Amino acid sequence: MSNPMIPEGDRQTAVAEFEAGPIRARAEVSVTPAGLLAFGALVSGVLLSTAAVVWAARRRR
Repeated sequence: MSNPMIPEGDRQTAVAEFEAGPIRARAEVSVTPAGLLAFGALVSGVLLSTAAVVWAARRRR
C-alpha cells in the first residue's frame, strides 16, 4: 500500500508485538507527517468535544 508520490524517507513506522503463551499478535503502522498532523487534530477535536459535553452535563439547571 505504498504511495509512489510520497518518498519512503518521509514515513514514520511503528511496530508492536505481543506474545502470551500460545497467543501471538503483531501490528505495524506507517504514516506520513501529514497523517500525524491529521491524527493530532482528530484527537484534539475529540478531547475538546468531550470537555464540552462534561461541562454541559455538570452545570446547574
